[in-house]
Amino acid sequence: MKVVFVGPSLPDAALLAGDEIAICPPAVRGDVLAAVEAGARAIGIVDGGFEYIAPVSHKEILYALSRNVRVFGAASMGALRAVECRVFGMVGVGRIYSEYASGLTIDDADVALLHGPAELGYKALTIPLVNVRATLDELERHQVLTKELRRALEAAAANLFFKARTWRAIVSSSDVPAADRQQLLCLLRSNEVDQKRADALALIEAVRAANDPLPAEVTWQFNKTFILPEKL
Repeated sequence: MKVVFVGPSLPDAALLAGDEIAICPPAVRGDVLAAVEAGARAIGIVDGGFEYIAPVSHKEILYALSRNVRVFGAASMGALRAVECRVFGMVGVGRIYSEYASGLTIDDADVALLHGPAELGYKALTIPLVNVRATLDELERHQVLTKELRRALEAAAANLFFKARTWRAIVSSSDVPAADRQQLLCLLRSNEVDQKRADALALIEAVRAANDPLPAEVTWQFNKTFILPEKL
């Protein structure tokens, strides 16, 4: 059995994953442990609850790894946990994971966004900073934005709370002449790069391709030092 925990990063995951992968809501405390106990052999973590509920814990991920379960992370909470647990065998996927792993991105809140409930398809209401950066990178690469304007927009975005970060708010709070703001807003909206979605799609493919168990030496190291389920 293969399981992926995902929500706003890839709302249509169930349509894309096929029958071989079970799609579950964003992971919270105990979900990974429950998946292992239910027989999962590969687990992907994309999204996770964090503000009003206990997030998925490192210990349950380590427990999964100790039981020879492949665990992947990307895009959001999964990218954070993959960086924190990579030394134990969790596999990170995608640009966002790589930027956290390298130290280019540091703040956990850079992947956060405000979104609607599952019943409304997790509709995004704000923009995570990782998507802002990916969009600005692409526009700068195509020489549509100057380096100075790109830096100004990124700084404006970084100064906004994640629940208030929209393209309109970013443009309004940047040092751009009022006469140019509507044109800039249209440019940003029409060229938005959804990096979280791209990384979540890459994780789906990684989980789909996961067949091999963890190397024996990794499992042996876990069994020497780690954990019983009741201690999670």
